[in-house]
Amino acid sequence: MDAQLSSEGLGRKCDLGDVDIFSREHKRNPFPFYARLREEAPVAQLKAPILGEFWMVTHYADVVSCLKDAKSFVKDPRNAGEKRRRTAPRWLPPSVKALEQNMGDSDDPNHRRLRTLVTEAFSRRRIEALRERIEAIVDELLWDMAREGETDLVRQFALPLPLTVICEMLGIPATDQHKFHKWSAACLGTSKLKMFLSTPTLLAFIHYIKRMYRSRRTQPGGDLVSALIEAREDEDRLSENELIAMVVTLAIAGHETTVNLIGSGTLALLEHPDQKERLIENPSLISSAIEELLRFTSPVETATTRYATQDIELGGALIRRGNLVLAAIASANRDERTFPNPDDLDLSRDPNPHVALGDGVHYCLGHQLARMEAEIAFARLFERFRNLKLAKPVGDLVWRETPIVRGLEALPVKL
Repeated sequence: MDAQLSSEGLGRKCDLGDVDIFSREHKRNPFPFYARLREEAPVAQLKAPILGEFWMVTHYADVVSCLKDAKSFVKDPRNAGEKRRRTAPRWLPPSVKALEQNMGDSDDPNHRRLRTLVTEAFSRRRIEALRERIEAIVDELLWDMAREGETDLVRQFALPLPLTVICEMLGIPATDQHKFHKWSAACLGTSKLKMFLSTPTLLAFIHYIKRMYRSRRTQPGGDLVSALIEAREDEDRLSENELIAMVVTLAIAGHETTVNLIGSGTLALLEHPDQKERLIENPSLISSAIEELLRFTSPVETATTRYATQDIELGGALIRRGNLVLAAIASANRDERTFPNPDDLDLSRDPNPHVALGDGVHYCLGHQLARMEAEIAFARLFERFRNLKLAKPVGDLVWRETPIVRGLEALPVKL
């Protein structure tokens, strides 16, 4: 990626060299890169595969502005004067392009309509009712881990926990759940070539959901897909394409944040044994610990794409109408203007106004579920394995090569 800075509207120039924000090397430790941007070019113009040129916003206040100002920064580029979504290649099959009809890439009033139809499934009451089931899943996973002296915490714990929960909510049979991470990973391609190579996987994902949709229409159950088919707001229902896009969105968002939080959060605690011991000795810290691990690890590194609806000055740069903007959540969460000693892990940090789960109208719909899963997971993990240790040096760990999210491929640990 060419990370040369545009000089338009800027008082200073910053030569960043070649920085690929999708690469494993960047994901390993992106925070010095963002610290330099905050200091030298808080709104920088970069280039990336698929995205092309875009503006990277790094100051906390500017990131919050981008996330909250849904009139100046929209999700659908057609609402900012563009003719089409440029992140979707023309050669994509129509059924794959139908995934664009998701609430995460929509603006009000359509966004509000789609979100309203699914909000009840993620209400505090519904999520609290899942607590016992989540605890049972965690205990079962930890029991299986205990049989081994060394294991991959991502594969054996961080991934299957949220994946099982969201698949059970959607009504996916246990025999098919292992497919969903592979399918969702195909939606996170970092280049047009990878997107092309992932097309058969995406088509398999879509065809599976289509079969579910048609089956639930005639034989509804107590699952979320059946509820979405029946859901209506002022006699409005989801179309087949909208439901497919909704299920894909929920499947990805329903586990990606949590698996990365548990994996990266465990690594952070193992690298900060004093904080790990604080949590073990004082379990009442668990809620604030989760907020701090969200801030410190930023499992969602950048917000999804937004587009300026008008020429707007931000951070000393002039962003033109139609320009693509990425709000760097990982940078905002380490902004020294908002967080004292931002590079320190402090499980009792208060206040902690992080934006790890977004802000504004697109604030994470499943935030209560993610927090509950993480609280139960961390509390029981370190209660069961107090002497948990890394099985290989930190420098040998492999990070996922992905846009938007940040997480480990694997986390080998000794129990």
